[in-house]
Amino acid sequence: MAKRSAPEVNAGSMADIAFLLLIFFLVTTTIETDKGISRKLPPWQPEEQDPPQIKQKNIFTVLVNSNNQLLVEEEEMELSDLREAAVEFLDNGGGSGDDACSFCQGAKDPASSDNPRKAIISLVNNRGTEYGTYIAVQNELVAAYNQLRDREAQRMFGTTFTEMEKMYNDPNYNGDKDALKEKIDVIQDMIPQKLSEAEPTS
Repeated sequence: MAKRSAPEVNAGSMADIAFLLLIFFLVTTTIETDKGISRKLPPWQPEEQDPPQIKQKNIFTVLVNSNNQLLVEEEEMELSDLREAAVEFLDNGGGSGDDACSFCQGAKDPASSDNPRKAIISLVNNRGTEYGTYIAVQNELVAAYNQLRDREAQRMFGTTFTEMEKMYNDPNYNGDKDALKEKIDVIQDMIPQKLSEAEPTS
């Protein structure tokens, strides 16, 4: 009796199925991307260079303790009041001569900041500060800068700074991006975001 040859299995279709499954998972899988707080580091300075002299009145100090309580300019403050206090400091316009501010609408208190270019917000956190509180404080301080930038952009260009940045970052924007970037730079130069973070304390 003649031997029968064993039937061969066609593996080509199995390879096709595996390849299709691989493509399916590559297309449908979402890759998580970490998001953080956008911060621009200061330019590198030679070590032997003396730090610039800063008047104490141009520094707005915000301390956050381990109980998530705020001490702003040596006074207790609620988080809900922080943005308004920061805006008042940045927009004070207490300078005179070369330090005068032509667009500031603040109280012009000579004991507070000269102008937004000179004003610095110093944030110091405790190592026991909760991350949520840290983020909330950051958001309020950045919102204070954005509030002033929106006001001046609206006054000068008829649109807010936030809207200009949104248009500039939109890949489908059909307008003149160079002209838009110049407007953004003007506002950023008028109201630079000088938010200093010191080493956390114990």
